[in-house]
Amino acid sequence: MSKLEGKKVLVVGGSSGIGEAAARALAELGAQVVIASRDPAKLQAAATRLGDGVRTAVLDTASDAGVEAFFAAQGEFDHVVVSAAQTSSGPVRQLPLVDAYAAMNSKFWGAYRVARSARIAEGGSLTLVSGFLSTRPGKTSVLQGAINAALESLARGLALELSPVRVNTVSPGMIATPLWSGVSDEARKARFDAVAARLPVQRMGQPEDVANAIVYLVTTPYASGSTVLVDGGAAIA
Repeated sequence: MSKLEGKKVLVVGGSSGIGEAAARALAELGAQVVIASRDPAKLQAAATRLGDGVRTAVLDTASDAGVEAFFAAQGEFDHVVVSAAQTSSGPVRQLPLVDAYAAMNSKFWGAYRVARSARIAEGGSLTLVSGFLSTRPGKTSVLQGAINAALESLARGLALELSPVRVNTVSPGMIATPLWSGVSDEARKARFDAVAARLPVQRMGQPEDVANAIVYLVTTPYASGSTVLVDGGAAIA
């Protein structure tokens, strides 16, 4: 029997990309998965792709009251995964402060709100998704790197505060997700090919690659306070 058989798992940001891939992988292992995001239409489309057994819930992690009310109504989860975020990018001296504040509110404070309100079973887990820019910052993505580093530090501290609940982080590199859908097919292929050529693994990352790491952290009872890089070797290239 799978370690996740019958376990109640919440995937925040489960309506697309990494979150959807994680929801699929966890459901295939027998978990009772709830996917949450703020867009009901995207949730329904994802639920259709994921198939029977996956439930949906509307949740805006930018709302203090909304997050508190959500978890008060949902009860206890065995595992919670947070991959929801919207972050603007650009040089610090050019990125409008309102966009910088919104990025921090979405990715860092969104995860913080979930960690603060979620009821997680003893021996369960909370898994956050950061990004490799925390270890290899870029000159046009300074804020994103700082947010990712803050998330990883938050997870390490929470691993102590929330014990015996386990808290970990998965740090992906560049992943082929729907976030790239606004770019033309030609431009997207050129960018992906260029990224793959620079990486030791010689290929672009897929959401399923990150989902594998999430499943590992969720199902490994000796893993807590860890950050798992899934970046194709970008941090060392």
